[in-house]
Amino acid sequence: MSVIYREAGRDDVASIVAMLADDELGKTRETVSDPPDPAYFEAIDAVLANPNDRIIVAERDGVVIACAQLTILHGLSRRGARRALIEAVRVAGGERGTGVGASLIRHLVGIARENGASLVQLTSDKSRTRAHAFYERLGFKGTHLGMKLELGVSPAERPPKRPA
Repeated sequence: MSVIYREAGRDDVASIVAMLADDELGKTRETVSDPPDPAYFEAIDAVLANPNDRIIVAERDGVVIACAQLTILHGLSRRGARRALIEAVRVAGGERGTGVGASLIRHLVGIARENGASLVQLTSDKSRTRAHAFYERLGFKGTHLGMKLELGVSPAERPPKRPA
C-alpha cells in the first residue's frame, strides 16, 4: 500500500514520541510512556489550535512511519516574505533508507508553497551528518549557522496561553 500524508492528531502522539526518542539525541530528551506524558498532549493541542502550525505524519497500512512539524512564519524581512520552518523530522527505524523521508520533505515543501512561503528553512543538530547530506540531496543549502539558548523551562512551568 502507498504512503499517505495527513495532519497528526492526539491519537498519533504515542507513535510520534516513539520516533522522536528513537535516536542518540532523542532518547536523552523524550519520555516514552504508556500513556504518553500529558505535556505531549498539551503540545499537540497547541499545534492543532494554531492555523500556521501543523504536524504531518506519513502513514502506510494504518501505521505512522514518519513525521515532521511545519510552521508558516510571517515576517517583515524579505519584503514581508513568509517562511516555512521544518522541525522534528523523524522516520521510523525500519523505514529509513526507503525514500519515505525524502517524500515527506517534498510534501512539506508543497504545503509551504501552497501557503505562500518564499523559502523553507530547517535546522539539524551538528552531530547529524547523515541528515545534513540527506537535506543537501534534496536541495537545501547550509547558508546559516543555527544557534540555541536553552531556557530550562519545564512543561509544568509554562505560563498559560496568551489571550487571543
